[in-house]
Amino acid sequence: MAGAAASVASGEVFGSSGEGRVAGAARRDYADAAVAVLTGEGHENKVYELSGDADWSMGELAAELTAASGSPVAYRDVTAQEQVRRLVAAGLPEGFAELFPNTDAAIARGELALRTGDLARLIGRPTVPLAESVRAALGA
Repeated sequence: MAGAAASVASGEVFGSSGEGRVAGAARRDYADAAVAVLTGEGHENKVYELSGDADWSMGELAAELTAASGSPVAYRDVTAQEQVRRLVAAGLPEGFAELFPNTDAAIARGELALRTGDLARLIGRPTVPLAESVRAALGA
């Protein structure tokens, strides 16, 4: 979970996704799915929609960061322009930073909240919960 420590240090997660939800999963889950597809049988010409078993908002991510770190972390919903400005100030190239509001707009529209179960079926277990991913990212 990139940026977890920085979010704890700054006391905030920021973005422009509002109350939108994400059915994200841990990198480990996606890696395990890739191994299953690349080494398994019967995946030819199949399309999988990979997502976590649960969806969560950026506010819930901030709450998990707070719980895992013991330091208050809040979600700050900012405009797309403010999001780009802050990302550039943090060192991202402007062209790359401009991609984030597009993703956040998709989150706000609910386009990243789809839970298909494909990922859990491929890896043969439930996906890693958000709280566990946050604790691992913070080394807690």
